[in-house]
Amino acid sequence: MGLVSVHTALISRFQPLGLADAVKNARLELGLTQEEVADKCDTDVRTIINMEMGRGNPKFKTLFKVVRALKIDARELFDDGPQSDSPSVRRVYLLINECSEEEAATLFPVIEAVLSTLRTNKGSKIE
Repeated sequence: MGLVSVHTALISRFQPLGLADAVKNARLELGLTQEEVADKCDTDVRTIINMEMGRGNPKFKTLFKVVRALKIDARELFDDGPQSDSPSVRRVYLLINECSEEEAATLFPVIEAVLSTLRTNKGSKIE
């Protein structure tokens, strides 16, 4: 399968408004302007605007850069399985997903301890 065929197959897997929502939501969560995203992705701001409006058919190379720059979990675009609606849960997942195996192994007991404390002290504020 050639690169164009792969691109077409991948692009056909997502709904344009799904991409639009994912790009806009991720950009806003990161506090970036459309111009800043375009700069990070070495593309024209019009491309980002079109993506956010569900218009056009972005090149795979551009889509990849935008997904990486905005730290979008690609499964939000290509996987039809259930996703978390919580921006905080998505952010934690993305942070963990970027860890090395050693970092994840070090963090695991810390996360377990924090979650245990949070769940034991429901309603209490941890400061």
